Amino acid sequence: MSADMGEDRFDGVLLGMAQQLGEGGIQQLIDTFFSFLRRKTDFYSGASKGEAEKLVIEAFRRHQKQADEVRRKKEEEAAAAKKAREEKARAKAEEEKRKQEAAAAGEPKIKELTDEEADRLQAEIDKEKQAKLKGSGEAQGTEKKQAQDTETKPKEKASSDKKEGAESEEEDEADKGKLKPNAGNGCDLPNYQWTQTLSEVEVHIPFNVSFPLKGRDVIVDFSKKRLKVGLKGHPAVIDGEMFNDIKVEETAWVIEDKKTVVVSIEKINKMEWWNRLVKSDPEINTKKVNPENSKLSDLDGETRGMVEKMMYDQRQKAMGLPTSDDQKKKDIMDKFMKQHPEMDFSKATFN
Repeated sequence: MSADMGEDRFDGVLLGMAQQLGEGGIQQLIDTFFSFLRRKTDFYSGASKGEAEKLVIEAFRRHQKQADEVRRKKEEEAAAAKKAREEKARAKAEEEKRKQEAAAAGEPKIKELTDEEADRLQAEIDKEKQAKLKGSGEAQGTEKKQAQDTETKPKEKASSDKKEGAESEEEDEADKGKLKPNAGNGCDLPNYQWTQTLSEVEVHIPFNVSFPLKGRDVIVDFSKKRLKVGLKGHPAVIDGEMFNDIKVEETAWVIEDKKTVVVSIEKINKMEWWNRLVKSDPEINTKKVNPENSKLSDLDGETRGMVEKMMYDQRQKAMGLPTSDDQKKKDIMDKFMKQHPEMDFSKATFN
């Protein structure tokens, strides 16, 4: 088994040690580890001279190389994402410019007539009307009927437009009152902030205290379904049932900047967006989640394909368009109809 396999299985223990050490941070954690080797093992005395130091340096350099590689990949991904956003913004700006130029170059839809042109046009209309009405006893009735039809059609159109508007409002009724996601696809609330990817949720809980926070000052309890975070002796900031189940063994918390508790949560279902952290929170509109902010690159090929299909279908449904499965069925039926033109499909319905 390689040295890297299962290297994260002691993360919980080491995080607990770091939290208990408090302000000492990394330096005190390393010092504690080497103290253990000195007092409880023959690490220093058992090896030949210089062997222990060589072992430590090799391990340091190996992990430094891995850390540098991870940092390099993140910088490349960030640069690529930034470039993609800039190209998208530039393309949008160019498209908007083309539309404006096309609108400016086109003729106005309504053209104003001169007085002479208006008089001439009215005379021609009156002449044609007199010719049609002359000698016809039904002319007045016909004219009246046309006037009624002209009056009715705008009413029918207005009624139709009103009905279509009502249907559109009904489609969006379920999303009314929901909050827009923040830049991290989560929500900024008065007492804390949370963000998410498809696989993880990260919660930041700042505490307004006059002293540097330590692990013993806060309460952080979590189970498969519940989360509780607060300052000892004070009401909890978060205390409730979460949106969905989490992996308890992969969930951890730390204190950042001596003021903020950060809880990192791993989802069990990695194919959904959470619309709230705990069920007492206000909902966000997951239709407005920005997939570019999620770490799709972290998923394996098969899972990523399934997630991208899910997001595509979600967007299509939101716009009232066919999903990928609906389109596939339609393509199959279109192909069948072309192969069998002798069959009548005019009254057929397909689901």
